[in-house]
Amino acid sequence: MARLREWIGGARLRTLPLSIAPVALGTGAGGLLIDPGQWHPWRAVLALAVAVTLQIGVNYANDYSDGVRGTDDFRVGPSRLTGSGAARPRHVAIVALIFFALSALAGLVLTLLTGAWWMLAVGAVALAAGWFYSGGRFPYGYYGLGELGVFVFFGIIATAGSTFVQAGHVNFESWVTGGGMGLIACCALMANNIRDRDTDRAAGKRTLAVLMPQPVYRILYVVALLVPFVIAGLLAVVYPPIVLVLFGLLAALPACLIVLTAKSARELVLVLHLTSLVAVIYGVGLGVVFAL
Repeated sequence: MARLREWIGGARLRTLPLSIAPVALGTGAGGLLIDPGQWHPWRAVLALAVAVTLQIGVNYANDYSDGVRGTDDFRVGPSRLTGSGAARPRHVAIVALIFFALSALAGLVLTLLTGAWWMLAVGAVALAAGWFYSGGRFPYGYYGLGELGVFVFFGIIATAGSTFVQAGHVNFESWVTGGGMGLIACCALMANNIRDRDTDRAAGKRTLAVLMPQPVYRILYVVALLVPFVIAGLLAVVYPPIVLVLFGLLAALPACLIVLTAKSARELVLVLHLTSLVAVIYGVGLGVVFAL
């Protein structure tokens, strides 16, 4: 039976910056639309709960689906609960569904507070996307569509949704920086896919890293990680303090260099850490500037 430490490892807490950052960014962007006395702190907390529990649920769902599908039989990185046999597949699936339920509950409360019932449909689609990334008969993550899903749900929707629950509508700043946030989230997935390229191919998992020539995919990572800083630079013309966010390049540029030259999994794990750091600097930094 898996120990508590293994279950905590299965949650992949290192991925949580990718769900925290867009909520911070979207909440801050909402501050451009409302007066200081109109802040809704509990809505921000609930939006964060939706994002974090959804992220953890996706991580456990991915563990379950890859394990029962046999994809993790080829894994050379950290072992997974299902693939290693540390936990029964059914138990991992139940834990994933519990976190999905917690995300849905937080989303329901947000819907009741805002009165925007269409948010229930968006939440249902997000939950389905989380499960079918690697689950079901035709998981879209196995057909080169993982980056698209991450861009939409951990970039655009997470950022714009956090703005909406604060202000009741979404501004240009939230949409465009949400796109930047989505690109950074894609980069985290891309670094992971570069690391697992050979084992994914052996397992029949056709990620975009498997489908594309490796040099092209690595260059795509570099472009995706730097474009958000171009967006930030352009916004700095209107919001000068955003210049400080450009210090995130101190983490982004080394990550780009390592991706272009990496030959080992250890190097790409470092890229994952650097990409998560970029996400925090970008999301929280822009959010603070907008809020002030």
